[in-house]
Amino acid sequence: MTSPTTAKATEANKTLVAVAGMHKKFLHEGRSVHVLRGIDLMIDRGEMLSVVGPSGAGKSTLLHILGTLDLPSSGTIHYEGHDVTRYSPSRLAAFRNHSLGFVFQSHHLLPEFTAVENVMMPGMIRGAEKTKLRADASSLLEEVGLGHRLTHRPGELSGGEQARVALARALVMNPIVVLADEPTGNLDSATSDAIHQLFFDLNKRRGTTFLIVTHNNELADSMPRKVSMRDGQIESDVRRGPGTGPFRTVERGGSPADAGSDDAGPDAADLDPTEAAD
Repeated sequence: MTSPTTAKATEANKTLVAVAGMHKKFLHEGRSVHVLRGIDLMIDRGEMLSVVGPSGAGKSTLLHILGTLDLPSSGTIHYEGHDVTRYSPSRLAAFRNHSLGFVFQSHHLLPEFTAVENVMMPGMIRGAEKTKLRADASSLLEEVGLGHRLTHRPGELSGGEQARVALARALVMNPIVVLADEPTGNLDSATSDAIHQLFFDLNKRRGTTFLIVTHNNELADSMPRKVSMRDGQIESDVRRGPGTGPFRTVERGGSPADAGSDDAGPDAADLDPTEAAD
């Protein structure tokens, strides 16, 4: 029989991200704009969840803050039990570069560099050994179906191929979570479907945790968990049961196991992920 202490430790080890009481306010034209209003959210290791809601709901601001590209006005964000809101700027930048992957609607590929060099960029910022880094980047491009395009520059790649390069770049440091903001918003439906499937394949093969902000209802409904936002709050948090059954509600702020981008403020989609460690 599992003791309460052991069960609690196992549950804590499973929790990757724990957000509690998160608020975010911006000063706009002399007035305070309350963008996030008391967000409580837990994400388990290896989980895949979508975040949906109307424009202005706070989706991109939430992703922006989860990505430590900004800090909340109040509240805490724990990654693997560590409150990153207490980190110094330099420690936070190192954590972001090493532990988080980003994919945005605008892929922010550097036009003068090849596909493999773009994928290497987060590791180059960190000062990783170049021979191993190039091998890892090449392997990732092979994994996302671009092994034959290593030396092509972004201008020589289709939109779908650029999205695959951006995804490989997000994975090159083996992050604990990938945060994606409308990653297929500029792609046609067939290409979007292929990229969506790639998310699922990578999650299955690598156990990578994905949080995807999207207006694509088909993608959101295909994810194991769907968080809906409105007016800066989580309106609902639901997940699928085993197999292909219907979504079921997750208690606010709870982990799924317990249940049985046009937001105000800076838009994460306009940020260059290669600048994340500056």
